[in-house]
Amino acid sequence: MKNEFEQPEYGDDYVKSLYTKSENDQKVQKRRKFVKRRENFSLFTYFFFILIRIVMVFLPQYGYIHPDEFFQTTEVITGEVFELEATRTWEFNSTMPIRSYAIPFVCFKIPMIFLKFVLMSIKTISGVDLLSTYTLLVFPRLIMLLISFINDYSVYKICRAYNLRYDIRLVTLASSAVILTFGIRTFSNTIEMALCSFLLHLISDCMVLSNTVIYQKEFLEEKYESASNIGERVKYFKMRMSLPHHSYSKCAILSSICVIGIFNRPTFICFALPLIFFWMLRGMGISRTVTFTDFNLRILFFILSGLPAFCTIVFIDSLYYGYLSLAQVYILDITIYSFLVTPVNFIRYNINSSNTAAHGEHPRWLHLLINIPLLYNILGIITIASFGNMLYKFCKKEFQNLPQSQSFMFVMTAAIFAPVFMLSLFNHQEPRFLIPITIPIILLHSPKLITGVNLTNFMRESKWNFLRYLSNFINITISGRFILKVWYTMNILSTLFFGFIHQAGVIQMNEYMSTYSQQSLRQHSQIHLVTSHIYKVPESMFVLPNANTIYTDSNGMKYKNARRFFLYEYDSMEVADMFKRMKIILDAAEMKFKVKNVPYEVLLAIPLSRAFELNQLFYKHSHLMSYKEIQVFYPHLSTEAFPNIYATHHPCEINTDVDELDQTCSLASHNDILNDEISVTSVLRQVSSVVHQFGLTLYKVEIRKKKKKPQN
Repeated sequence: MKNEFEQPEYGDDYVKSLYTKSENDQKVQKRRKFVKRRENFSLFTYFFFILIRIVMVFLPQYGYIHPDEFFQTTEVITGEVFELEATRTWEFNSTMPIRSYAIPFVCFKIPMIFLKFVLMSIKTISGVDLLSTYTLLVFPRLIMLLISFINDYSVYKICRAYNLRYDIRLVTLASSAVILTFGIRTFSNTIEMALCSFLLHLISDCMVLSNTVIYQKEFLEEKYESASNIGERVKYFKMRMSLPHHSYSKCAILSSICVIGIFNRPTFICFALPLIFFWMLRGMGISRTVTFTDFNLRILFFILSGLPAFCTIVFIDSLYYGYLSLAQVYILDITIYSFLVTPVNFIRYNINSSNTAAHGEHPRWLHLLINIPLLYNILGIITIASFGNMLYKFCKKEFQNLPQSQSFMFVMTAAIFAPVFMLSLFNHQEPRFLIPITIPIILLHSPKLITGVNLTNFMRESKWNFLRYLSNFINITISGRFILKVWYTMNILSTLFFGFIHQAGVIQMNEYMSTYSQQSLRQHSQIHLVTSHIYKVPESMFVLPNANTIYTDSNGMKYKNARRFFLYEYDSMEVADMFKRMKIILDAAEMKFKVKNVPYEVLLAIPLSRAFELNQLFYKHSHLMSYKEIQVFYPHLSTEAFPNIYATHHPCEINTDVDELDQTCSLASHNDILNDEISVTSVLRQVSSVVHQFGLTLYKVEIRKKKKKPQN
């Protein structure tokens, strides 16, 4: 089948043609060396991006993509292992938990227990405490880095199974912003992507094995039937019986991966369903030896093979959430209500559209038209165009120009678009939900980064006459070099945005506050931190001891430390409303200080794009309170508070106290402000104003003390 979006891979036919020429031809030898150098360069590029992936873990990335990065995985685990203050989200409540504990337990808790032992040993020997925000941020990402290499391994094995070029596909994978950002974050979606990749690798091996065995089996059966004597028949019969079994190949591990994936995220069903269907369909329709009975038996064995993994995870979850206890197991006091299946709760919750709409309601076409191009830029656009071309040919009933039902191209296309359409049925859609389709997209379309895309053939087959007419005069070809440049450029920009700019001040503030709060707590002060227009702050990153931890003194008396850190998060609340609530917090802390003499500090974290609005409110209430900037974290961009490009005040002109009227910004020129003419200085000032707004500022708010009148 000739497909304008599926051209032959660059260099394969060319290299074969080289070997048909004379071995003594020096020109041919030079070309061979060039091809060899190009392949080596591709692998060198791949290892260069691998190094970048490793460096970006230890650097680390301060970009904060989504709260689920912490609150669905590491936040609860970190708080439990290191006995720190941590936020336990509603997904992990005991009444109706929708998150399985077994997968985070294996992926994060066991390694963190080992890390805790190492850190305690180092502290005992050297007296140095290495438990910090950096450690709690980097160590889980180091685990995810190791898991991310499952994707690379799967791509390599699939390419070897189908005799495809793996170098360009590995380079494409390693240079993708999905791998460089999402791939090393502690999302449950990232684990889902690794499981999908490994599942695709195993199913590809099974399909190749089945096709090979079925072909050899039918060939030997034909030889057996046409044999002229008993000796040949015995020979072919033995050869046929020596063929490996393939019908239930890797059934147990495939089933176990599906069970683990569903407990990790029940949306794994959408990604695994088309792949498992092709695994069960192997050989049907192309071989008389594989019948519908084999299909049914494969389903039965697949279900039975997943029971051990299912029972193990259910047992762990039931113990953790208190539905079952070891004492009940010992006395066999077990009922059906003693077991918890978290995916059932997940589905019950998400099947209600009002629940999903509470997290954000999106149009059904968002995944297909926005999220795929957002994640995979030009390669995503090519993927959608290729699928649209296949649908166009299907509607024209050109079935001979479509891939066969069990071919590599058809399987990969189904692995991409079947889950996309199933996930589009839900009204809450985020780009990270689609990252498991990364491997099929790269396997199918990454060669176009080299070969380019020819649109002329599409124009010739179009139903519009003017396009067919134009195709006789023009040749529209998007070169591979151009596509490759766009791919690298967009991935660099996406990596910088999600890895180092988006909500990046939050984790920096965690790191600063972990030191600041420990110094204040030594003085027995209470800290009240108010946040606005930023993502939910992972409280465990403050590295504060859990107030519920029970200690024992030298006399054997048990006690708890009083809670001295309080976090108030107001998300995207209007600044005026947030200001009122902060005033209540400040008054309550001041009253407690006067009554019980408990020192306190009230801090406010807010994007600099809202600083001027906040300053106006403080100015109106300057007789009641004052505030002072103690730290600014750059860069930081909150989509809830975009910088104001038309701001009339520069951020560094904003006074943090009415008594402080000095100008600290060299670009602030009031003459330029008053002058209607546009000058170079005013333009630079406006640009500087926007740049300065890409920050998260931390203020200290205090009750304004009344000045004592001087005595006569």
